[in-house]
Amino acid sequence: MPSLQFKGKSFVQNHHLAVKFHQLTGVKGKSLTDKVSLHDNLIVQGDNLKALKALLPTYAGKVKCIYIDPPYNTGNEKWVYNDNVNSPMMQEWLGNVVDKDDLTRHDKWLCMMMPRLKLLKELLAEDGVICINLDDVETSNCRVLMDEIFGVDNFLALIAWEKRFTRSNNAKLFSSIKDTLIVYRKSDQVEYLREDRSDKSNAIYTNPDNDSRGPWTSVSYVNPATKEARPNLVYKISNPFTKRKVEHPTNAWKYSLDTHKKHVEEKRLWWGEDGSYNYPRLKKFLSEVSDGIVPVDLWRYDVAGTTDEGSKDLEELMGRAVFDNPKPAKLIKKVLSLFSSDGDLIMDSFAGSGTTAQAVLQLNKEEDGGNRRFILVEMEDYADSITAERVRRVIKGVPTSKNFKEGSGGTFSYFKLGPPIEMEQILHGKDMPAYEDLARYVYFTATGEEFNAKDIQRKTGFIGTSKHYPGGVYLYYEPDMNYLMGTALTLDMAKALGPHKNQRRLVFAPQKYLDQDYLDVHRIDYHQLPFEIYRFKD
Repeated sequence: MPSLQFKGKSFVQNHHLAVKFHQLTGVKGKSLTDKVSLHDNLIVQGDNLKALKALLPTYAGKVKCIYIDPPYNTGNEKWVYNDNVNSPMMQEWLGNVVDKDDLTRHDKWLCMMMPRLKLLKELLAEDGVICINLDDVETSNCRVLMDEIFGVDNFLALIAWEKRFTRSNNAKLFSSIKDTLIVYRKSDQVEYLREDRSDKSNAIYTNPDNDSRGPWTSVSYVNPATKEARPNLVYKISNPFTKRKVEHPTNAWKYSLDTHKKHVEEKRLWWGEDGSYNYPRLKKFLSEVSDGIVPVDLWRYDVAGTTDEGSKDLEELMGRAVFDNPKPAKLIKKVLSLFSSDGDLIMDSFAGSGTTAQAVLQLNKEEDGGNRRFILVEMEDYADSITAERVRRVIKGVPTSKNFKEGSGGTFSYFKLGPPIEMEQILHGKDMPAYEDLARYVYFTATGEEFNAKDIQRKTGFIGTSKHYPGGVYLYYEPDMNYLMGTALTLDMAKALGPHKNQRRLVFAPQKYLDQDYLDVHRIDYHQLPFEIYRFKD
């Protein structure tokens, strides 16, 4: 398989593994919920590479649909390469705006995307789909990169979205009226796609002969192939009106003789209302395609919206223009209607103005109380003033607005990316992680499974069970040096775990007063905080 070579690739191929887990700190005042929770709709403010890593313990393999709209790398976005990769060359890139004159801008863009795409793949469910919105600048590079990360066999489509309905005569060569949506699946568990039939697609189904089977449309019986090319599909057909037997002068039929006889028995041939057609057409009934229609890779502006619509929506919600070129909610609703269903989790790690959240909330309301959830990640300062504020107004409604007067309802929890979880912090007693943050970290790194904070039983140290540790995972920790210096796994604590029932238990504690023979007999794996946590890293 061809692979893409670019400056810095060797340094970023595994950079996502070196990214430290960070604490996620809930901000009650910026949330719109009674109880801030990582299992709510989420808006996370912070660098999206670090935020994706921080979300892994809770959401690895859980996201059904990812939609991202990364920088298009046109040289006008003023985006800055900020990943602290261990490379002198890439250290020189840090903090510098990537503009049109930057000869390494394509390399920087790919270096920025690669680790993020690898983490997004880890977050994606096995039956999940990722959709990347780009223009022509990086589409070809991104396609090859996606082949490498997701696999050639998991490519689904390059969808052309008609984002404008007028051309710009200011362009010197071509006026672009489309963007591209690059679509990949996580695995072959996605093997069948259908979208709802529109009123327009249903309009072709009529019932001019009052067929008892209901509305139908007809398709040609004539094969594009010639008689010479398909001699096995050449035979004469009887017209019941004229009683004449006919065959096409140059072309074969589409169907074998046995299939044709079945069509006749089922009265599927249509010769026109008065039998005047030269050749029959085949009836296709609406009832036979009730599961929807196959999607196509061209989305017109009338079904997926335009950038103008995106701007008008945002201005109406916010009272003024606050963001350049926001995507229309109609576009993302089409993505979600095709690649997700009720109860699914949607992620956008380049959240921008928050269109994805609006699309999820409105789709839930339109589907009579659907329960899709969203996770937005935005690193810029406007994460609260624009991204989250837009979502607040969509949820609560805007009384002076024409289209958003009635809110969609719903909640969200706002989180900020906190400091990294450094085991040395426990040694020095400085900026020690909260109990839940450390529990999330040690549980995921030890088991590779989803952590659920609801499982925590603080008094017993229990933080969950796993496939490898069905007897439970335990963490004895408090962000307090006196507690850590005075706490050890003792005989009483081991007995409090209960009978092992031949199931292994995993215990994290600062120290232990039990010998290895006792631990082995009672099926306890002990790991000391903070040192032995390193054996699980990456």
